[in-house]
Formats: sequence, structure tokens, C-alpha cells
Amino acid sequence: MELIMAVAVGILFTIGVYLILSKSLLRIVLGTSLLTHGVHLLLLTMAGLKKGAAPVLGDNAKTYVDPLPQALILTSIVISFGVTAFYFVLAYRSYQTLGTDEIDSIKEEKE
Repeated sequence: MELIMAVAVGILFTIGVYLILSKSLLRIVLGTSLLTHGVHLLLLTMAGLKKGAAPVLGDNAKTYVDPLPQALILTSIVISFGVTAFYFVLAYRSYQTLGTDEIDSIKEEKE
């Protein structure tokens, strides 16, 4: 199972980096989104699957599950959603102003 997850992380990273290196702003935003999903899956894979009781320690809980990886992933999801929304607003505004989303055209217009 860990091998499948590692391959999925590698595929997400590969596609994300490929999209980030493209010349379209929309593809760059989608690439950063895929890259953050890869990071979420990487954190989940590195934490491993643990079986046990809820992390409420009591007399009957001999083994318990560590809630830290899930908390990190949840926080990262919220932050990446906000950053992706901000990137989409910036890309849309630059498209409205310049009429294109190609990086080369934006550079030429600036000069």
C-alpha cells in the first residue's frame, strides 16, 4: 500500500512541476494546487496507517492513534485553498487587464 501511495505522490509531483513550468497562468495555478495535494498525500503516507483507539487517553486505551499528521494535513488544506483562491483572483485580474494569460505576452507588454 505504501508503494502505491509513493507512486501516486511521485505522479502528482511530476504533473505539478510540469504545469508550473508552463507559460499559462491557469496551468501554473493548477500545478501549485496539484503540488500541494501531493504534499498532503506525502504527509499521510509518511505517517503510516496506525490502528488503535481515539487519542483520548484513559484506562482502557493501551494503543492510540497519533492525531498530529491529520491536523497538519487539515491545516495545509485550508492554507492551500486560500492561496489557490488568491492565485485565481490574481490570474483573472491580470487576464482582465492585459487580455492574455501567457507569461511571454505579459513580459513583452511590461517592456
